[in-house]
Amino acid sequence: MAGLNKVILIGNLGRDPEVRSFQNGGKVASLRIATSETWKDKTSGERKERTEWHSISIFSEPLVRLAEQYLKKGSKIYIEGQLETRKWTDQAGVEKYSTEVVMRPYNSTMIMLDGPRGDRPAPTGGGDGGRNGGRAPDVRPVESGAGSFDENPEIPF
Repeated sequence: MAGLNKVILIGNLGRDPEVRSFQNGGKVASLRIATSETWKDKTSGERKERTEWHSISIFSEPLVRLAEQYLKKGSKIYIEGQLETRKWTDQAGVEKYSTEVVMRPYNSTMIMLDGPRGDRPAPTGGGDGGRNGGRAPDVRPVESGAGSFDENPEIPF
């Protein structure tokens, strides 16, 4: 029996990304993303809001670099990843579980939806080392391990 484990979130970062390095040279970025929904209470007529916080771990090297370079508290992003539950033991020896969205190479996507100053889209590809006169490069969605995506005008959809 086949299954699907895919999470899609659009939200805002609650804090700057936390990037840690492994002994083998690899990196992981940890994010906290808030998603909110609002509605009007039928009985009182007042506006209600509920915010849900999501833990994200990025193991894809290109996406870690982008998170480290361009994301900051308040950034609005779109992510695709998978749910994973980890079991761990705290300092008191009690087993605990945590569920998070994990972004691994070849099956995750990140799109930055606002700019560094909130006024224009932020780059989702590498950057040009400042050769672009300080302007952000063209916005392109980046899929983990896939590099940049180029639209083909020959494709009718």
